Order: sequence, then structure tokens, then C-alpha cells
Amino acid sequence: MDDVVFGRRYRVIEKIGSGGMADVFKAVDDVLGRTVAVKVLHPRYASDPTFVARFRQEAQAAANLSHPNIVNMYDWGRDGETYYIVMEYVKGTDLKSLVAQQGPLDPRKAAEYAAQVCSALAVAHGYDIIHRDIKPHNIVLAPDGTVKVMDFGIARAGNTTMTQTGSVLGTAQYISPEQAQGKQLSPASDLYSLGVTLYELVTGRPPFDADTPVATALQQVNDEPIPPRQVRASIPPALEAVILRAMRKNPAERYTSATEMRDDLRRVLNGDGPAGGVYAGAASPDHTSVLPPVERAASARPASAPRMQPVPERRMSPWAWVAIVAALLVVGLGVAYALGAFGGGGVVVPPLAGLTEEQAQTELEAAGLTLGVVGTENSDTVEPGIIISQDPEAGDKVEEGTAINIVVSLGIEQVVVPDLTEYKEADAIAAIRSTGELEYDHSEPENSTEVAKGLVIRTEPAAGAPVPKGTPVILYVSEGVELVKVPDVTGLSLAKAQAQLEDIGLKAKTTEAFSDSVPKGSVISQKPDPTVLIEAGSTVTLEISKGPEVIIVPDVRTMNEADAKKALTDLGLEPKVTYVTSPDDGIVVNQFPIPGASAKRGDVVEIEVGKTPGDGAGD
Repeated sequence: MDDVVFGRRYRVIEKIGSGGMADVFKAVDDVLGRTVAVKVLHPRYASDPTFVARFRQEAQAAANLSHPNIVNMYDWGRDGETYYIVMEYVKGTDLKSLVAQQGPLDPRKAAEYAAQVCSALAVAHGYDIIHRDIKPHNIVLAPDGTVKVMDFGIARAGNTTMTQTGSVLGTAQYISPEQAQGKQLSPASDLYSLGVTLYELVTGRPPFDADTPVATALQQVNDEPIPPRQVRASIPPALEAVILRAMRKNPAERYTSATEMRDDLRRVLNGDGPAGGVYAGAASPDHTSVLPPVERAASARPASAPRMQPVPERRMSPWAWVAIVAALLVVGLGVAYALGAFGGGGVVVPPLAGLTEEQAQTELEAAGLTLGVVGTENSDTVEPGIIISQDPEAGDKVEEGTAINIVVSLGIEQVVVPDLTEYKEADAIAAIRSTGELEYDHSEPENSTEVAKGLVIRTEPAAGAPVPKGTPVILYVSEGVELVKVPDVTGLSLAKAQAQLEDIGLKAKTTEAFSDSVPKGSVISQKPDPTVLIEAGSTVTLEISKGPEVIIVPDVRTMNEADAKKALTDLGLEPKVTYVTSPDDGIVVNQFPIPGASAKRGDVVEIEVGKTPGDGAGD
């Protein structure tokens, strides 16, 4: 393997894996000197132009993903006819192998791993990247306990919008019901697959596993899973609730986002139940509460109280008053200091802007604070997954244990590409510009048998696709039906004639006929005639030579003259009569060629017809 180098820099060391779409190699980047993983697509995908186009698009999008729980994509490219991607090399064990080796995982560990996967999915979904193949095989556990999700970009490139209509790409044991049915996918599909994965991590087996992939996919669509606690009673009820909600058949009934599912998993880890569910616990002590007012002590004595006798006034030394005031001042200053009035108390809130949520949580825990509400909003300047703002602000002093709320960027606002099919080109351009959210890039001419000339056939990105605000849109405008000139293929072999027609988008239909002048297997004639203009995709009829027709000379001896002539002319032969003296008057007594001989159409067959003596025979 030492001689294999991709992109003139990634030198292969060894093969470390193989799957349905690609082989994986451990390699060294000779430029940066680091170990990487190179995933090489199988030839059947590399030869599919549609797949390659989607692969490029998705690889570029996935390369933008940067998150501690996502295997980084460093590079991608083409080497000859081979397409490859270069990824971070992660030492560790995938969760499928871990369950196979150790059996069901500790529920808390499984919930912790799933929460990390949710963090990865939240970032990817912010870029409108749907993984489509979440399963234990694609989740690697590093030695430090961090999980890494692999194959972002690859999965979608092999499926939908990468998937063709009616086809499904994914692993049957983990695909969502809508993916099994070839429907449009959303982030909820990844959450379903994560629910199935989590089910397997805590029970040791997938919820659905039939004899064939098709049967398994049908179970995903039609069957409800056995509740995890019926398989393994030690699973916490709250974790079972998270799994079953993620695995709802209707996407609208699952978690609305990976962030929401992650928050529920964290509640499970904290001993609480899922938010809003039957297992939901009491309000967190970090939540702000309203305390009842403290009643003021009564200043008037009860009416029934005995009258106090006045105490004779006794003067106090002025120095005693000074001492009391000083003591009270010291006590007041001490209380004020303890309350932070002079900067001596409380905790200074650290700056969180520019960090990831995980980094912020680490900073807050180190400062004795907690992470509060995690909000999200779009941003044109802050990358997805990065904190935009916080409350309280950085530098504020708060009590230890205070919850700090953050707002995390979703990246550039996503907008939906409008359906401009069969719009006039000018109207489509105006429609794009009128949105104020998309840009018109340019128009590409394209022939079409279905869309009239001058109208939009399709757009790129496709209609209905969510894309970042400001994305340029390409219009593919119909040139109408393509006309091609019929070439002259007479005299060519059938194979060459068909190839020549197919090269210009025409089809061939054949008939056969005998020919004395055109070799067997070559074109005798064609319809339409050469140089005629016809629509691309039309059919040209080719008459193919069967070679010269071979006729077997019949036996016409003993026939009368008229019958013998008819028998020969019916076969395309030319009879020539010679009369000879014979008692068999009017009967063919001999012929040449002899019966059974080979002849071709138009050949002469001589027949001798008998004449009795005295009839002039032989004259």
C-alpha cells in the first residue's frame, strides 16, 4: 500500500475499513505531516454523474462543519476516476463494536453519548445538512470519552435530494419511516435514527430486525417498538420516554430539534424527567422565584398592655455614643462587603461570546456558575454553534450557582427556493430579486421535450430547498425540442450505425432483408433519409442485410410443363424449356441444376419436356 498516494499528498499506510459506499484507508498527509483517514468511493458511485455532482456539493457543505463531536473533513478531490475525502483520523471504537464486545451499555453512559451526538446534529442541521445514516457504526468513542459522528456529507450525497425518486439509501435497522418510504427528509429523521441507536445501546439489540432489509424497513413504517424497559428493566423510565418520543412514527410528534432532545437527555442525567412529560421533575433551584414580603413588626403596643412607667432619664457619656456609632459602622461595612458592595463578594461572569456551548459550560462550571437557557438566532457574522450573546453580561457579579443564559448562532438565515417551473425567464429573474433573500446568478439553456421554449425547466438549488439567505440561483431555461440531422449510415455495420445514431441522441430500430449487393449485417437502407432534421430521441429504422438469399432448387421432374414453370418462378428462379423426344408427352423428364442444388434469385433452371415422336421433337 506504500505506493498508493491520493492527491499527490495523502500516502496510504493501511486499509482500516470497508462499507457499502466506500473503502477507508489510514494515511499520512505528506504536506502537514499528520495522520488522516481517506475514504475512497466505490467505482459504481464515482461513475454516476448525478452522484458525483451531489457529492461535491455535500462535501463542500460538510467541510464547513467544525464541532468537537464531528469528525472533521479536511479535504476532498478526484484522483483519476477515483473520488475521495480526507477526514480526521480518530482512535477509538465505534458504538456498534462496543455493544458487540460488552453488551448493553450503562444507561447513563448511553444517554451521555447520545447527548453529544445531539450537539453534533444541532450544528449540522443549522447548515441544512441531514446526516441520513445515523447508526452506532458511524459514532466513534474516543479514549477520553468524547464521541465523534462520522460521514457527514457522504450520507446525503448518496441519497435524497441525493436519493432518486423511489430509491432509499441508508441502513434498514436505523432509517426513519419517512426515509423507508422515500419521502422528503427533515432533521427529525436523524433524531429517529438516534432514538433507534440509543435503544440498541441500552438494550443490546435494535428495535426492528427482520430477515431482509425490506422487511425491516416495513417494520420501521408499520410496527411500534417493544418498550426498552420490557427488554431491560434497569433502564430509567425517563430515558425510555426520551427514546420512545424520538422514535414516533410521525415526524411532527418527535423532538423539534436536536437541541431539545439533548436538553431532555441532560435532564435524565441530572435525575429529572423529560421536559413536559410524565417524568418531569420539580422546578430547578436555579429558577428565579418570588419571595413573600416580610411583615413589618408592630410599633404600637396592644391596648391591653400595662402602662410602662417612665424611667428616670440618665445621661450617657458622649464617648459612649461615639463607640456605639463606630461599632455599628464597622458592622454595616462588613455586611456591605459581604454582599459585594465593594467588589469583595459574588462571582464575576466570564465572557462567553465566541465560544461553543460545550466550551461555555466548562467555563461556567470552573467559575462556579451554571448554564441556563440556551436560545438560538440567525446571524450573518457568527458561525453556527458559536455563542452570540449572554445574560448576565460578561464582567457582571452574581451569586455563585447563578444560571447564565446564552444565545447560540444558527448561522445565516435559511430561506426556501421558490418554484419557478414554467415561468418566463424574465419573470423568474424578477421573482428571485423581489424576494430580497436570494440572488440571481445566471441562466443556462437546456433542451426539453416537456417545457416550452423560453420557460424555466428547473433551478439550482432546487425548488423547495432551504438555503442560506443570499444564495445565488441558476435558472435552466428551455431551448425547446432539440433537432438533429439524420446521418447517412447505409453500408455501415449494424453496431457502427447504432453507435453513430446514439451519439447524437437518436434511437435505432431494425428490419431484415436479403441482399445480393450489401454484406450480411450491414445497413441496406434507412428511414428517415439522410440529412433530414428530426427531434432528438426519435427512432431511425434500419434495413439490415441478411446476405444473398439461398434457394434450394425443387424437383420438378414428373411435373407437367406448366406446373414446373410455376414452381420455379414462385421461388424466384427462371425456367428454360428444352423439348426432347419422349413418350411422356408434356412431362418434365430432366432438369439442371439437379434437385437440392443451391441457387440464388434469378438463376436459370433448365427443364427438358417430353414430346412424342411426330410432334417435331428435337426439331
